[in-house]
Amino acid sequence: MPTRHRDVLSATASGQLTITKHPHGCLMVFPRSEWEKFRERIAQLPMSAQWWKRIFMGNAQDVDMDGTGRVLVSPELRAAAGLTRDVMLLGMGNHFELWDKASYEAKEAEAMQASMPEVFEDFAF
Repeated sequence: MPTRHRDVLSATASGQLTITKHPHGCLMVFPRSEWEKFRERIAQLPMSAQWWKRIFMGNAQDVDMDGTGRVLVSPELRAAAGLTRDVMLLGMGNHFELWDKASYEAKEAEAMQASMPEVFEDFAF
């Protein structure tokens, strides 16, 4: 975990995290308290979303940062996200996304080539 995030996560979450699959091919890394909120929202979904409940909740794994801020990602989750050697950690507000670097760069390049979503039409930068 990068230092800028490690200190905050140690103070606010006691280094306790939950990691699960993301539908875009990366992993979501939540401070445990944020995971609990997310899990509750997922649990409220109707039966028509049962497979997504399984994907998010059934693959969730609780982990703890070690004394140097490292986190052990299980082989199953590493394989699910295609994590090899180089990874990227993106802060996404209440959670992080953990990406294989090459996969992220390819998807980002694809997104940059496409037109912006309509929702950004009136968005000021």
